[in-house]
Amino acid sequence: MFRRFTLAAFLCASVSGLALAEEPRQGGTFNFTAPYGSSFATLDTHASPNIQEEFITQAIHRSLYAWDSNNNAPVPELATSVDESEDGLVYTYHLRKDAKFHNGKTLTADDIIYSYKRIADPKNAFPGASYVAIIKGVDDFAAGKSEDISGLKKVDDNTLEITFASPVNPGFSLMQNTTAIYPSNVEDEATFATAPVGLGPFVFKEHIPGSQLVVEKFGDFYEEGKPYLDRVNIILMSEDSARDVAFRNKEIDVSVLGPTQYQAYQQDDALKDHLLEVAEVFTRNIGFNPKVEALRDKRVRQAINHAINTPLIVERLVKNKAYPASGWLPISSPAFDKDKAPYAFDPDKAKELLKEAGYENGFTFEVTASPNESWGVPIVEAILPMLQKVGITVKPKPVESSALGEAVTTNNFEAFIWSNQTGPDPLAAMRCYWSKTAQSACNYTSYSNPEFDKLYEAARDERDPAKQTDLLRQANNLVQDDAPVWFFNYNKAVMAYQPWVHGLAPNANELALQPYEDIWIDDSAPDNRK
Repeated sequence: MFRRFTLAAFLCASVSGLALAEEPRQGGTFNFTAPYGSSFATLDTHASPNIQEEFITQAIHRSLYAWDSNNNAPVPELATSVDESEDGLVYTYHLRKDAKFHNGKTLTADDIIYSYKRIADPKNAFPGASYVAIIKGVDDFAAGKSEDISGLKKVDDNTLEITFASPVNPGFSLMQNTTAIYPSNVEDEATFATAPVGLGPFVFKEHIPGSQLVVEKFGDFYEEGKPYLDRVNIILMSEDSARDVAFRNKEIDVSVLGPTQYQAYQQDDALKDHLLEVAEVFTRNIGFNPKVEALRDKRVRQAINHAINTPLIVERLVKNKAYPASGWLPISSPAFDKDKAPYAFDPDKAKELLKEAGYENGFTFEVTASPNESWGVPIVEAILPMLQKVGITVKPKPVESSALGEAVTTNNFEAFIWSNQTGPDPLAAMRCYWSKTAQSACNYTSYSNPEFDKLYEAARDERDPAKQTDLLRQANNLVQDDAPVWFFNYNKAVMAYQPWVHGLAPNANELALQPYEDIWIDDSAPDNRK
């Protein structure tokens, strides 16, 4: 027996109760700011774990599923209907017949199979590998035991059957930008890094390294009447001050705000009414590498958590544009345990734990960090004196934002400070601590605990949602106790937008990832944008 879910049903659910205040205006140019780096590491979204590359993906590519920000749920994107078997293992996708790649190729099941095999190929070490790993047969394919992924079956050009290794909601994994669908007829895959081809609403036009990436309207996009915009300029501005000046001068249309700017914009009568705020499902943390001998000891890691006055840093440095973290999963997660106490600021406890672990005289380690104001070098500098008081010396190792992801995924660090996605799916978030998850995928701290593995695997196989949530709650609490990271904060994202901008979405997964096809600008926009 199969249950069928149609695209029409999802669309009706997502727009019910919503009404547009005015008819969207066609045309115009949208200047979008990418605040996370000063350059794009690659234009091949399969190859990058960095947020700035995902801005490109939002315009150019599409994945099998998409995220519905209004209902906080994944929905089919490239299928008009989906049949699910009663055991939750087999999904049959009836693909869109109107979806075309920018090179003119019509989407078929072959393109999805090709894309998932490319992502799963271990020689590529792509970050999306952990997401497609939910498909049956990926392990054998990655191990070289099979030339194909057994869970991917082409029924015909417009029908794809996917068998999953265990019952899951595949939307959480297969909506990820790192699982975007590429055309299978491109002979040289190297071109993906310089001239991307996708199914999205905009076509790649040009890339000016260190400056901007330009995309233009795709006339054959499958959503009728969209996109509204003619052009999107994705402009690179890594410096907060540069974005602030450009926004106030009306040179850019949106700007993701840091803590200092957030306070200033709240107090400015001309700006305060055009702020989009959302509690994101991201956990900022310092991840510890067990190749550093001292950091292998749980007591040392717990001591670091006790030695840092996290609430004070959130208040003074982050300007309350965040919530102190008490574990890996964010507050909004159904598996978050509100009764589990966070690590208390207790330097004496930290010293006691260090003494028990044999590090009474302290030790030294370095933290690889980007310049990011909210989770970079400034935060590392703030914790230096706190850790020094308990005998631990920390050395910041500054790197560019674009280089941070590479350092982490290639295990080139002693510790790192980063912002990691921890929702919306708690099962997917906790997979990053499963010992069988590759370090390059998302198990960045090489975490391994047999007790955790049992809890995670039981949750993965559990069909009762309430029981699954309880198992994940236990697993999250165990990670908190083991402290493979310093639990810093859960982000509150804020985006300032110009009054002529419409169609922005409250994306809790990452506010900066906006649906460009839904955005439009009204007649009050400057002449150079109309």
